[in-house]
Amino acid sequence: MTRVRVTAPRTAVQPAKESREAALDSEVGQLFVRSLIRSQLRLALVVASGFLLILGAFPLLLAAAPGLAGTRIAGIPFSWLLLGAGIYPVIGLSAWLFIRSAARNEARYRDLAEDR
Repeated sequence: MTRVRVTAPRTAVQPAKESREAALDSEVGQLFVRSLIRSQLRLALVVASGFLLILGAFPLLLAAAPGLAGTRIAGIPFSWLLLGAGIYPVIGLSAWLFIRSAARNEARYRDLAEDR
């Protein structure tokens, strides 16, 4: 039996690391990094607060429509279905929006850092 080593091809240039190090060397670069951190924090707070707002709306929906609380679907209370299965699309949508927006923020930062 022979052992085979699987490796990735070597690349000569790593621009992301070089531009990151160059960005941290100057005051302008540090300003860009602080701006990126602030925008990522703002994004995280907005997505988290939106998620918590929607999560808090589920019990309010059940309280506003008392007939829904007693409804059973396939023997399972509607409130359990709503909180158990209805929340997963909200989690997925929140995660998708966060990742998409975070990647956009980082791409803007890279563009600014490379143009500098």
